[in-house]
Amino acid sequence: MSNRVVEREQEFHDKRFADDSLREGKVGRFYKIANSIQKEYQEQLQRFSAHGKVLEYGCGKGGAVFFLAERGVDVTAIDISTVAIKVASNLALKRGLSNVRFMQMNAEQLDFDEKFNLICGSGILHHLALTKAIHEIKMVLKTGGHAVFIEPLGHNPFINLYRKFTPSIRSQDEHPLLAEDLEMIKSLFPGVEVRYYYLTSLFAAFFAGTVFFNRLLLILETIDKGLLKLPIVRNWAWQVLLIMRV
Repeated sequence: MSNRVVEREQEFHDKRFADDSLREGKVGRFYKIANSIQKEYQEQLQRFSAHGKVLEYGCGKGGAVFFLAERGVDVTAIDISTVAIKVASNLALKRGLSNVRFMQMNAEQLDFDEKFNLICGSGILHHLALTKAIHEIKMVLKTGGHAVFIEPLGHNPFINLYRKFTPSIRSQDEHPLLAEDLEMIKSLFPGVEVRYYYLTSLFAAFFAGTVFFNRLLLILETIDKGLLKLPIVRNWAWQVLLIMRV
């Protein structure tokens, strides 16, 4: 990214992490359906973090840091937002976690002498110059290491229409991933698995907080498991779980 883009991203996220209320109010109902991808994400982090050092890439106010640190994993966490790093550091102190290191850093220009066994992040790659970011990730991963990320996709026209009408909760330069982005990632790693989540199940978000929500979500997620196996359909998913190996 250019210096101006980096500045815009930092300004946006400093403001966001200082007050998340606007974003949560507008999109909170949709994230209520996202438990399944979060559960799978955490399972993969537990699996791969057992092998050594972990870097959380774009940690925000904590992200996966606390989940891992409370299980005894040593974690380094970076974010471009100084506000996020300050909040996360204070939370770590309150929880008595001494196995966490927070650093303010541009994810496109990693400054580490060490390498990591696992790099993880949620909703961060689509804010970056993707090819550069992926090269940086690969550079600091140990041979045999893994990178695990949750990211939104950018093909579904209905989701994109919603994004168009909610510009205040999005940064100017973010870009949900496209099929060609996934192919680029596959070309740079010897092993990449892409798991697709949420198509018809997005409808359940409108029933969040009602007695129908859990049953409806279960039914729609079952439908999605079949639909998202089809190449012609899966790019319309809302989110993907990326598992990359070097």
